[in-house]
Amino acid sequence: MRRDTFLKSMAALAAAGSFPLSAFAAANVKMMIPANPGGGWDTTGRALGKALTDSGAAATVSYDNKGGAAGALGLAQFVNGSKGDPNAIMVMGAVMLGGLITGKPPVSLSQATPIARLSSEYNVFVVPASSPFKSMKEVIEQLKKDPGSVKWGGGSRGSTEHIAAAMIAREVGVDPAKINYVAFRGGGEATAAVLGGNVTVGGSGYSEFAEYINTGKMKALAVTSEARLKGVNVPTLKEQGINVVIGNWRGVYGAPGITPAQRQALTDMILVALKSKTWIEASEKNNWTPAVLTGPAFEKFVDDDFAALRATMVKSGMV
Repeated sequence: MRRDTFLKSMAALAAAGSFPLSAFAAANVKMMIPANPGGGWDTTGRALGKALTDSGAAATVSYDNKGGAAGALGLAQFVNGSKGDPNAIMVMGAVMLGGLITGKPPVSLSQATPIARLSSEYNVFVVPASSPFKSMKEVIEQLKKDPGSVKWGGGSRGSTEHIAAAMIAREVGVDPAKINYVAFRGGGEATAAVLGGNVTVGGSGYSEFAEYINTGKMKALAVTSEARLKGVNVPTLKEQGINVVIGNWRGVYGAPGITPAQRQALTDMILVALKSKTWIEASEKNNWTPAVLTGPAFEKFVDDDFAALRATMVKSGMV
């Protein structure tokens, strides 16, 4: 039986919860994580890798972290080094789209193969426990007085927290071009900057700061969701009179030049992993909202989101 046909059969069995864990043990997956260790893509990639092996969808998963330029460096390495490889995948998401819009990378996302959207997550803005700012209102008051004195820290230029900071500025009447944004190459660097008091406000996916919020080392000021996150007692920006809502989705791409059958096989393999107990538990722990989308629907979503992000960034003075 061809591997892609086999994977389809196993995906159906997985949906019914009736396949042996070792049934898939064939693929040795090579995963590109286009970010440094410790951030959202790294956490997502390694959780997915564990789900792939725990579910039996893959025999092994190896990881290659390549941070920088909002994922563009990792994308370039993936596109140039994985052509035609049916077992190569890359974690990506909204942050990469923002980086591609603001930068001028030598490669295009369209050169790789869309596989699946996995989940979505909203950002949280935090200050260190020692900060004199106790609310987003106080941060905004300072921003209005002296935009440059509020140092925003987060992911690469064009990340969702960068876009959110620009949107907040525009919403409260401050020129977005005047915001003082410090970009870090990974979540670990951003976390250290917040804890060390090297930035005024830090932004990231909620899961990346949750540990420090829960232990009182950071104070959460606002989340970028439409409504409060489940089980999280942090007000939204909208609750505080700032009409800004922006989400951060994450997905998976395959290598350039793979066949339609190989693309379908990867899709089926990912879907099996997403149904596993390992992935479900990771999603609950990290407050990831399931947002699975595959095939032409995912491809269209990426194109539409790219256009929408560009429009938002132009309106906020980032492009």
